[in-house]
Amino acid sequence: MKKLTLLFVLMSLCCATITAQEFLDPVEWDVKVEQESGDLYNIIITAQLEDKWHLYSQVEADVELGPIPTEFTYNASPETFQLVGKTKEPDVKPFWDPVFEAEIVFFEKKAVFIQAIKVINPDKLKINVEVYYSVCDDEKCLPPETKTFELGLDDGKATVTSAELTEADLEKTAALSVDIKGKETFEPVEEDSEKGFLTIFLLGFVGGLIALLTPCVFPMIPLTVSFFTKSAKNRQNGLANAILYGLFIFIIYVLLSLPFHLLDSVDPEILNNISTNVTLNIIFFIIFIVFAFSFFGFYEITLPSSWSSKMDNKATSVGGFIGIFFMALTLAIVSFSCTGPILGSLLGGSLSSDGGAMQLTMGMGGFGLALALPFALFAMFPNWLNNLPKSGGWLNTVKVVLGFIELGLAFKFLSNADLVEHWGLLKREIFIAIWILCALGMALYLFGVIRFPHDGPKKKRPGLGNIFVGTLSFAFMLYLIPGLTNSSYANLKLLSGFPPPLFYSLYDKGTEAPLGLEAYKDFETGVAAAKASGKPIMIDFTGWACVNCRKMEEQVWSREDIFDVINKEYVLISLYVDDRKELEEEEKFSYLKPKGGVKKIKTIGDKWATFQTVNFKNNSQPYYVLMDSDFNLLNKPTAYTPNADEYLYWLKEGLRHFNEAKK
Repeated sequence: MKKLTLLFVLMSLCCATITAQEFLDPVEWDVKVEQESGDLYNIIITAQLEDKWHLYSQVEADVELGPIPTEFTYNASPETFQLVGKTKEPDVKPFWDPVFEAEIVFFEKKAVFIQAIKVINPDKLKINVEVYYSVCDDEKCLPPETKTFELGLDDGKATVTSAELTEADLEKTAALSVDIKGKETFEPVEEDSEKGFLTIFLLGFVGGLIALLTPCVFPMIPLTVSFFTKSAKNRQNGLANAILYGLFIFIIYVLLSLPFHLLDSVDPEILNNISTNVTLNIIFFIIFIVFAFSFFGFYEITLPSSWSSKMDNKATSVGGFIGIFFMALTLAIVSFSCTGPILGSLLGGSLSSDGGAMQLTMGMGGFGLALALPFALFAMFPNWLNNLPKSGGWLNTVKVVLGFIELGLAFKFLSNADLVEHWGLLKREIFIAIWILCALGMALYLFGVIRFPHDGPKKKRPGLGNIFVGTLSFAFMLYLIPGLTNSSYANLKLLSGFPPPLFYSLYDKGTEAPLGLEAYKDFETGVAAAKASGKPIMIDFTGWACVNCRKMEEQVWSREDIFDVINKEYVLISLYVDDRKELEEEEKFSYLKPKGGVKKIKTIGDKWATFQTVNFKNNSQPYYVLMDSDFNLLNKPTAYTPNADEYLYWLKEGLRHFNEAKK
């Protein structure tokens, strides 16, 4: 039941409007023991909740998918103490929750739970209380947590300590927090998120336009528009229905992104963890391979026909606004075999970008708008339908071209997993070679040299469109070839961020840092080197699967003057927040969050992601910090900066402040 309820919460609640910059934990627990009489005691458990947060009753709601109930567990035994009755909770009337469709009991602001016990042997008695709970507000729910408290009886007083943490854990927690000086002087540079959102919106819009040219969608345009214009009572009514149909298409695709906002608000690192999760990247790789061969025509992938039949029947039987909504939903379902791969690209790209869930919403919005516009425009100007090209073999050509693109993108996901786990399977040159084969295959197909199952009769010569796109594909292949070499031309700047980094190579680069730079991958080691050399520090919060990190390294850092400043004037510390390599056993620990609660630090990425969030209240990459070895900031921390001159000025200003402080 716990898994079902959590799944329901993840998939049903609407988006959160905040992006967490700290650990969310809106409940403070206080546990104590009070003597009632003789050997009877009460364990009093008090939960203090922040405004608008709800803690749920111990009584499970009478519904299959409901909120997670609060549970209390005690280490009672016949030799120590016994429970007297059940844990009592505040007497609160339930209310009807339309989301869960059930009578729900929850507590706000403060809730006191009381468990009566009978003490058998008070000598050195240790009482363990384990609380399992989840809290929600009106926008999101946090994952369930378990907290354990240890209580001892001492002259009627109780001492409470967290049973989860050792002294070593507390020491390592403290060590992860650094006293950064100068934060008031150097406020972080705010990222231009609106520009990034516009870019992903436009990319989604382009993806939607491409989807319009697929065999699953294109033939539906004249049919649907004709249906609205001919079945309506008048032209105005038909126009209104077509516009409403387009609006519902847009809304449906936006709604698909909402569950990811919940994930983004639960934990500031969760979407980064998803985008770099090895299992998920391999799943994406397999899905894209399957989609690619489907586009090639070897088989068809469709959602169950019963789904589209039910939606179509609903649209016919209901009518009105609701009927039009089900018509839009039917289109989304029946076109899935063509739109699915494009949507998958949006999902994968958005999860690995800094904007996370909001990026995905903007991309899905652009995609939905592009799909919706033709239905509204052709309903307004029906004569335009006469100018539409007729359906034919060109639609299948579009699918096959998309298949080659999907095939190339599939290996990007496999590369992410390879980089994070350090398997060494897809070194940069092997990755580029695969893309060369994809580009060559696309060119040969468009020139008519190779054929696929759904292609029509072979023409004597390819059309002009095929020749144009095929030539572009062949030129792209030629551009990729230098990437196979160990020369200065191997830095394919136009593709920065997509292939593996330059140092992840079949050739011996002499270093595992970008561009052959010397970089420390441990903060303490890098600080020690800075103290020894008398140089300032540049912290590079980066990721193996971070596209913008690669762009910065290969397009900005590679400029000679910038490279020289980083190489000669700074001690570079590159901290990979998505590194899934496990820490040594003695280095693993349980991190005590600022507001209580525990996070397990098991991998290198866990450590540096938490380090970044705790000390700089930021969880995006790339993120750059300039400081001296005494942790004095030298300039405002900054992020992705494609303007090389601006980035060089930022570096030099840091050096100026460093030199002035030494005088």
